[in-house]
Amino acid sequence: MKPTHLDSRVSFALILLLATVVRLLGILSRPIWYDEAFSILFAEKGLDAMLYGTLAPTGAGSADIHPLGYYSTLWLWMKAFGGSIVAARILSIIMGLITTCLVYLIAREQFNETTAQLSMLFSALAPFQIHYAQEIRMYSFLVMWLLLATLSYQLGSRTKDWKWWLLFSIAAAFAQYTHNLAAFYLVALALTPLFQKDWMTLRATIFAGCLAILFYMPWLIQLPAQLAKVGQGYWVERPDVSRLFTLLIVYVTNSPLPDSWIVIALLISLLVVTLGIVQTARFTRQTKTGDGVWVFYLSFGPPLLLFIFSQWQPVYIERALLASGAIFCVWMAWVISGTGLSTWVRSFLLFLLVIASAMGIYEHVTYRGFPYGPFQELDRSLEERFEPGDLILHANKRTMLPALLFDRDLPQTFIGDPPGSPADTLAPATQEVLRIEARTDIVSATAGAKRIWFIVYPRPIDELGTVGNAALPELAYLDTNYVLLSQENWEGLRVFLYAGEP
Repeated sequence: MKPTHLDSRVSFALILLLATVVRLLGILSRPIWYDEAFSILFAEKGLDAMLYGTLAPTGAGSADIHPLGYYSTLWLWMKAFGGSIVAARILSIIMGLITTCLVYLIAREQFNETTAQLSMLFSALAPFQIHYAQEIRMYSFLVMWLLLATLSYQLGSRTKDWKWWLLFSIAAAFAQYTHNLAAFYLVALALTPLFQKDWMTLRATIFAGCLAILFYMPWLIQLPAQLAKVGQGYWVERPDVSRLFTLLIVYVTNSPLPDSWIVIALLISLLVVTLGIVQTARFTRQTKTGDGVWVFYLSFGPPLLLFIFSQWQPVYIERALLASGAIFCVWMAWVISGTGLSTWVRSFLLFLLVIASAMGIYEHVTYRGFPYGPFQELDRSLEERFEPGDLILHANKRTMLPALLFDRDLPQTFIGDPPGSPADTLAPATQEVLRIEARTDIVSATAGAKRIWFIVYPRPIDELGTVGNAALPELAYLDTNYVLLSQENWEGLRVFLYAGEP
């Protein structure tokens, strides 16, 4: 029996409510990390300051590699609703809920109501989608714009109505204003009519793509300088084939996961994807239709393009593939509901996906390891114990910015990244906008300090013990020239207190 219109509306509302609940989990308790702190600290400075902090020349390209679409929206949002972590996360959650609705619409347009509801349910409970629908970064906006472009493409190719192609152009342009890596999904989407030999849709896609480029032109002229910074040095390593297997885990359970869970997550991911591929091939061969092949292609085509490109210039990051991860939910829903699977195979796949989702959501809510930390509590403790002549010194920007976010008045500084290194992502112009300044080295940073609170997030220290201090040059210098009074472990963050002058 097909669902009635009322049944469909009720199911839609219930799934959307479920998506809202799981995205609100941990909104207060979940710690933040460097990137989220940067988003708030940078966006609150206003558009003029952000333009300077992004586009100022550094000698190796622009100061920053990200366009300002998300930061500008966050700035406007914070002017209206405040700059708290909760307020900033709610903005991402709203975009994540819109994404869940777009998944439903894409699946309904491509298949039917049953597949659409199941797709929406999978998206609502997908740990990969939940994680970035809560994070104070641009990725929830990125997937929303890319899925809107996908839906517009579907409607435009079917109806031939110009308004859908105009919406496609706008969504594609805003996706590029959100993140430069949006291009890889958009290119894969734009190649669809070429593979399908749909020449009328190909002409419309080319026209809409040119219009999108025209909308994007104000920022496109800045893109070469941003790409120059990436070419000079970028923290992303060249991916090997293992990253493609990691992508399967990200799609199904997300990461990180405890070591004891990784094998289970990999087995579930391989089983789910293998069964999906076999069923897609079987159904396509029998019915001579390519609807399921299209969503499979959008699930894995953009990651493959990004992987191949990254062999030349490494820019491969899984979170830029959120849109493909959302389409993966549609593909899985179609495999289960629309390809004639036997009851036991369908039940087996659903069981695997439920287990994978539970693993990922639990880990997302409870994870407190690197690169997160209890920065607010640490600031309070340091403020209570801070004495005249003390120096609070962070080993790098990764702990400095989250600590700064929670206490703007507590005097803190940090040691900058080696100039020109892949980690050197916080340019002097951006530091100027944030009103911070990196110290060049541990020697000059500590000169004249009576006591030094040294904060670091070195994962190797716990394993290396006393050797760990020697493995970190800053700690080796402090051990040699100062007296260690105490050391504390704040959920992985290490705080060392030294006294005495060299």
